[in-house]
Amino acid sequence: MPPPSEEFYRIKKLPPYVFAVINELKAKARAQGLDIVDMGMGNPDGATPQPVVDKLVEAARNPRNHRYSMSRGIPKLREAIVARYRRQYGVSLDPEAEAIVTIGAKDALAHLLFAVIGPGDIVVSPNPAYPIHQYGVIMAEGEACMLPMPDAATFLEELKTLYRTSARTPKVILISFPHNPTTQCVDLEFMREIVALAREHGSYIVHDFAYADLGFDGYTPPSILQVEGAAEHAVEIFSMSKSYNMAGWRVGFCLGNRKLIAALARIKSYLDYGIFQPMQIASIIALRECDEDPKRICALYQNRRDVLVEGLNRAGWAVTPPKGSMFLWAPIPEPFRAMGSLEFAKLLMKEALVAVSPGIGFGPMGEGFVRFSLIENNHRTRQAVRNIGQFFQQQPVLAGSTTLSV
Repeated sequence: MPPPSEEFYRIKKLPPYVFAVINELKAKARAQGLDIVDMGMGNPDGATPQPVVDKLVEAARNPRNHRYSMSRGIPKLREAIVARYRRQYGVSLDPEAEAIVTIGAKDALAHLLFAVIGPGDIVVSPNPAYPIHQYGVIMAEGEACMLPMPDAATFLEELKTLYRTSARTPKVILISFPHNPTTQCVDLEFMREIVALAREHGSYIVHDFAYADLGFDGYTPPSILQVEGAAEHAVEIFSMSKSYNMAGWRVGFCLGNRKLIAALARIKSYLDYGIFQPMQIASIIALRECDEDPKRICALYQNRRDVLVEGLNRAGWAVTPPKGSMFLWAPIPEPFRAMGSLEFAKLLMKEALVAVSPGIGFGPMGEGFVRFSLIENNHRTRQAVRNIGQFFQQQPVLAGSTTLSV
């Protein structure tokens, strides 16, 4: 008897992965020997701090660390992240009840949604957004309510309107600042308003704080847990990936509300045995001894941002420097806007040998933009903008016969 032909239930809920189109084109181009400057995926290119690597090697040589670890993370690692929050944000947390180690931020977010969201539960979030923010809700059988975020103030007003007019109260507000992909940044007063709304209406808040240490030009991203009483409603997800160049290590944390932490801990106890213990031990060293590394990494991204923004503006592509994150959210130049972000990204790949992420991959409200990741060094970034500038010079405006200004 042949196997069933129908698609699997949850797989049917997921749209085609737009970024796979760009990845496939990039692979084909490189197979042909073309030098593609890859500014698509937000994949840090820097080395993990050496003391962290040295500790990993040392801990990996100890056979006692080769056994199963703890799903919620070893106590000393939870104590280390709580100590960092105390130093950096003045926030006091209980490492036993208000902190859990996760296998990166995606693990925290996806499994938390599985733990607390059920059929009919509404999760409201900005759009465009990192895909798991929308599809994690859908896979958990919830209803993803996407509110437009051309800027943070508009999102906040839309959220207030939703609470005033909707017959059903959102169970969770899912936010992330600095925001991926739009790079929108907020201040502590914005966080206070979000917490006040959650308190008034009985919602939870999940703040994905992946870019906690990537604020530019003197801007310091606030933790939502800095708001007095925030832990009564909110959890925050912190990742080692961007702050310490530890993306491949997959070490993250969920911090804050005891009930949400307990739910995540319980579901994870059925799903995993935690992170390889030597990586947890090495992560303690990062949190205890490497406070200068996030500052150095942030300065590197700011410098790359400046090179990219200056180069694109000089080439005739008007962009605004972001205040945070590791991205540039760039409106498609007017002569190319009608073709859409996916086709424009394919065109940049073909004609300028530069890979970017099409905005449509971040949701319907991402159309009209592409996202650059600041993952190439200054030399490669200058190469990218030089290629783009040359392409613009050669490309006739789609609706006429003149060329883009450069």
